[in-house]
Amino acid sequence: MQTMKKPSAAGRASRVSPEGEGAVVVRPVRRNDLDAVVDIDATVTGLEKRKYWASVYRRYGSGERREQQFLVAETDGRVVGFVIGEVRDWEFGSPPCGWVFAIDVSPQARQQGVASRLLQAISDNFRRAGVKKLRTMLNIDNTLILSFFRSQGMMAGSLIALEMDLED
Repeated sequence: MQTMKKPSAAGRASRVSPEGEGAVVVRPVRRNDLDAVVDIDATVTGLEKRKYWASVYRRYGSGERREQQFLVAETDGRVVGFVIGEVRDWEFGSPPCGWVFAIDVSPQARQQGVASRLLQAISDNFRRAGVKKLRTMLNIDNTLILSFFRSQGMMAGSLIALEMDLED
């Protein structure tokens, strides 16, 4: 039997898998989750960014504003993934939308639906905040994350990313 409880705006945990061992629980981040988040990010990027993640936690981890989301997925009491985003409404006149700016899953927990559950939970929270569109930005060469987002139904949007080098 499969249980599906959506996270509330207040951020209660969401269990979206069979009950028992191996169940994935999506919930708001806690301060003691930061070591696991840092470890997952360092495993994937090859860089340990402890100060960066501490600042992200201070900004998004309070749970006080439903416009800002920092969720983790845990299995058997161990954090195996995270997603971070916020509602933004200032990008050159675009209507409010949910932006996902970080999502990652421990390589050992991939191919188990963890990222899909994280994306669903943050999407549900954004819907409750009143937005109707989800956006993200990624490097076109990152085929892993590009494939993931496309598998979730995302496609190229109406915004174009522009950039320039700031070096002399």
